[in-house]
Amino acid sequence: MDHATWLADRFEQQRPQLHAVAYRMLGSLSEAEDAVQEAWLRLSRSDDETISNLGGWLTTVVGRVCVDMLRARQARREDYVGTRLPEPILGLDEVDDPAHQTEVADSVGLALLVVLETLTPAERLAFVLHDMFAMSFEEIAPMLDRTPAAARQLASRARRRVQGSPTVPDTDLATQRKVVTAFLAAARAGSFDALVAVLHPDVVFRVDTGARTRLAPALLTGSVDVARQAAAQGPRFARHCRLALVNGTAGIVARTATGVIAVAGMTVIEDRIITIDLILDPDKLNTLAPGGCGPDRVSEVSS
Repeated sequence: MDHATWLADRFEQQRPQLHAVAYRMLGSLSEAEDAVQEAWLRLSRSDDETISNLGGWLTTVVGRVCVDMLRARQARREDYVGTRLPEPILGLDEVDDPAHQTEVADSVGLALLVVLETLTPAERLAFVLHDMFAMSFEEIAPMLDRTPAAARQLASRARRRVQGSPTVPDTDLATQRKVVTAFLAAARAGSFDALVAVLHPDVVFRVDTGARTRLAPALLTGSVDVARQAAAQGPRFARHCRLALVNGTAGIVARTATGVIAVAGMTVIEDRIITIDLILDPDKLNTLAPGGCGPDRVSEVSS
């Protein structure tokens, strides 16, 4: 085996971890892949014989690349009608791609990624690498040109923001399915009372249209307003919906003959839905439709 092939093999061993870091940093599968590819390019141009810890070196590169990408994203500040939501990871049949199914199981919920979007790039890096990947602040600090104490403070601020938001769903997937199924049945029937019963009183409903035309309310809060909207639009829209895994938890995918038209991630806490993140942005859904990766990218969750 020549050196180039050996180095490529070692990089591929690190790729899943690097992609997991990048997705949590960027909330975008395509941008995460770009960040990982940039790490490979930098590795291929470096003197790898001087790298004693390849995994740590690559994670440092990916972390810095992600911070730069987040800062560039903030600088251009695209106008969104609603909340800018992450690209979803949808469940896939294990027989088709067990590696992707593992990725889904290990993914973080959309609600948490939405909160991470409110952090500064430095806060996000410190929190993601320390709290999610158990890296020390001594390792994180050089990526940010900060001291370990400053990196610790960044992670602490981020942690308070995360802990102050409902981002951790009930762990029982069967319960999640039951609650989301009840929501979908109530929406199909246009039943306001049944919708209120399955929604948390403080539910938050966020919509990402990815367009300048308002296709839906950008943000609704409270069970009454969310139930009213779902009851009004549900009978027409819900007929296209099926239960699916969205970022490892029970959610909804809407699909027509043309492909996936919407994905909704839901956070179920104490048997009620407390967040709904509805993605209508075609740019985030086009790889899930025919012509992209095909409809087999989506596997419905049996109830």
